[in-house]
Amino acid sequence: MNRIQVLLAAQQSKCPGLCVSHNSAVACLNKKYQHLVNMTRRPTTVQEDTRFRVLRLLEAHPDLTQREIAERLGVSLGGVNYCVRALVDKGLVKIQNFQNSNNKLGYAYLLTPTGIAEKTALTAKFLKRKLVEYESLKAEIDSLEREMQ
Repeated sequence: MNRIQVLLAAQQSKCPGLCVSHNSAVACLNKKYQHLVNMTRRPTTVQEDTRFRVLRLLEAHPDLTQREIAERLGVSLGGVNYCVRALVDKGLVKIQNFQNSNNKLGYAYLLTPTGIAEKTALTAKFLKRKLVEYESLKAEIDSLEREMQ
């Protein structure tokens, strides 16, 4: 079921919790329709930001451990593990053992060409989102400064 079908189903049932948000993603507070919403959910911006930050960090430091990535990003180790596994499953990151490593658990996380393209797309989205946030904050600060005068 696609987003439009979910929207139509919710409208036809006169669901009181219906609202349409970003990118036509449907959010419904009514438990009866929650399963329809879950089928159409896109990654949240938090997940997207985490993916972007992990890809960015791995590109710069492919030899970091998952624990080091978690510490640098302020994310749980389990969250990083989940993210890295998803990136590997999607073919965005390739795991390579160090050939001459004394530490048998030493791995390098290498971005694939698809991973580099994904990082570039996520960079553009991230930058666009942060510029919107900046403009919003700037307008709010200007408004508060005018109130103070």
